[in-house]
Amino acid sequence: MLLRIRSRALPGMFAACLPIVFLATSACGADSADSGSKFERLTAVTVYKTPTCGCCGKWVAHIEDAGFDVTVKEMNDLSAVKRSQGIGPTHQSCHTAVADEGGYVFEGHVPAKYMQAFLADPPEGARGLVVPAMPVGSPGMEYEDQFMPYDVLLLNADGTYDVFAHVNGPQDAGHH
Repeated sequence: MLLRIRSRALPGMFAACLPIVFLATSACGADSADSGSKFERLTAVTVYKTPTCGCCGKWVAHIEDAGFDVTVKEMNDLSAVKRSQGIGPTHQSCHTAVADEGGYVFEGHVPAKYMQAFLADPPEGARGLVVPAMPVGSPGMEYEDQFMPYDVLLLNADGTYDVFAHVNGPQDAGHH
């Protein structure tokens, strides 16, 4: 199954038309051996992280498992990246990902399923998604059977935030 999202014009700094193409296979397709649908390639992202952060590496594996094509850039100081992406100090986490197509930002331990939903239909005037801090149980922050509910926030182009999704348990974060 090929799902193609047509180009859309976004206001402000994203005024250029941005093509986003998704390739997916479906369990009901003749060439699929999976028991469910799985994205083969969703989109390319660049992840900025420090060289010593283990949870960042686990989060990268989480989004790669979901079909993202990831390039990792290790840096000792991420403050310039976060500032350039409009991530305020109270909303920062340990890593920042930027979609190669469209420049959308994903700050912190955002579950891949919400990144996919966002990229499938970016809200008008949105810059990306943010999970501030490092909630226990979020992708990359798994610890035993512990889980702390958290919100995935929508970062708007004007610097404000809205709730994009409530994550109340591991199943909401895309854990199996």
